[in-house]
Amino acid sequence: MWQSQKEHMKRCAGLSDIRKPGWRSIPIGGMLLEPGSALKYKTGDWRAFRPIVDETKCVNCLLCWIYCPDSSIVRKEKFVAINYDYCKGCGICAAECPTKAIRMEEEKR
Repeated sequence: MWQSQKEHMKRCAGLSDIRKPGWRSIPIGGMLLEPGSALKYKTGDWRAFRPIVDETKCVNCLLCWIYCPDSSIVRKEKFVAINYDYCKGCGICAAECPTKAIRMEEEKR
């Protein structure tokens, strides 16, 4: 057993010469540190359900486009499309669609 707490601390400090970064020098997780870089982070690959648009039922009301939290709805001339690179499969678009033109299907991997 060591003689004192100070002796123990000296022995532990001598085990490693590598200085580890402190909490102030590590960036906060989930932050985008440069403007316009969100396009680099494609977040749609972890969804469990995928929205499917039935173009014959779509009346192009754009409620899905308004309510999509990920801006994954792409406006077309006569109907909407889904950008699956960013869609997380939350299903808000399908819930808001008044004509039920969007249905959710299980993602196949």
